[in-house]
Amino acid sequence: MSTTTDPLPFAATARVVNDLEATLDSPWFRLITRINAELVHASGDFYRARDISPVLMPITVNSVSSPMGLGSDSLPVRIDLFGDPTYLADSMQFQLEFMLRMGLPGAYYIMPTFRGEDPDSSHLNQFFHSEAEIAGGLDDVMRLVEGYVTALCSRLLDSPVADDIADVAGGLDHVVDLAGRTRFPEVTFDEACALVDPEHVEDRGSGVRTITRAGELQLIERFGGVVWLTRMPENAVPFYQAGGGDGTALCADLLLGLGEVAGCGERHTTRADTERAIVGHDVDPADYEWYLRMKELAPLRSAGFGLGLERFLAWVLRHHDIRDMHLMPRLKGVPTWM
Repeated sequence: MSTTTDPLPFAATARVVNDLEATLDSPWFRLITRINAELVHASGDFYRARDISPVLMPITVNSVSSPMGLGSDSLPVRIDLFGDPTYLADSMQFQLEFMLRMGLPGAYYIMPTFRGEDPDSSHLNQFFHSEAEIAGGLDDVMRLVEGYVTALCSRLLDSPVADDIADVAGGLDHVVDLAGRTRFPEVTFDEACALVDPEHVEDRGSGVRTITRAGELQLIERFGGVVWLTRMPENAVPFYQAGGGDGTALCADLLLGLGEVAGCGERHTTRADTERAIVGHDVDPADYEWYLRMKELAPLRSAGFGLGLERFLAWVLRHHDIRDMHLMPRLKGVPTWM
């Protein structure tokens, strides 16, 4: 466990502080608190300037965006709520799609979301998700993500916490570099498979290939610190990602720091296309009847993204374990003091 005398930054090995007194006295967590405040303020300013509205939604959902099926690698968190089985949201993407049908050109939120798999240096059971959905397609949302990430970087550079970030991260060159970019490099999944070491391309059966985290890190290094990984196979991503007509999906992952920091994609517009994808991913359509009905009653071309704030924060601080990003840790199998 970390102590109040630990220097900054933390070591690469996770040292989760799960103690009231140590947290109160920790300069590390004071800095994280200040950075998070800047990120939330910057997010509001960024979206307000683009007429993208904040929306309020419940944290329980009846339909998870990462069901068990082809293309899903996270576990939903099922709970009993007053006798009714439901889920803690793993993403609010479906709800954001619904909110666009309320007449909004774009909608966003920042709030906790929940995953059931074991935590590790790049995965948390509860993490803060910055998600947005807009009318448009894949190119539109990729440009939105690039603008958002560069805006966050610029805000931190101009903020009172900039010097402290530099002290912890050993400089601000990585933040300055990203803030000055307008576009990020792109590589397709097929191209990436030929660039990374062969052992970093995994076959998960049924023809589903994925690139491992080690492969993602190789791509990040090869492309100078940041890269879009695009056009993954349709059967390697969840059903809601629209297809490109060639067996690939209209989606992209932004690789930065620890690996994937943001994922984005274009959605199916019609009920027929959505239902076909659900069945093709071995998911029960009955669990998504409301979503299918929405596509039938109000078809709309939209695209969205989700960015994990802890992963972005870890990149800012050049830290190697996102379990150290939480003042009040919520880790599977680890009792907490609060």
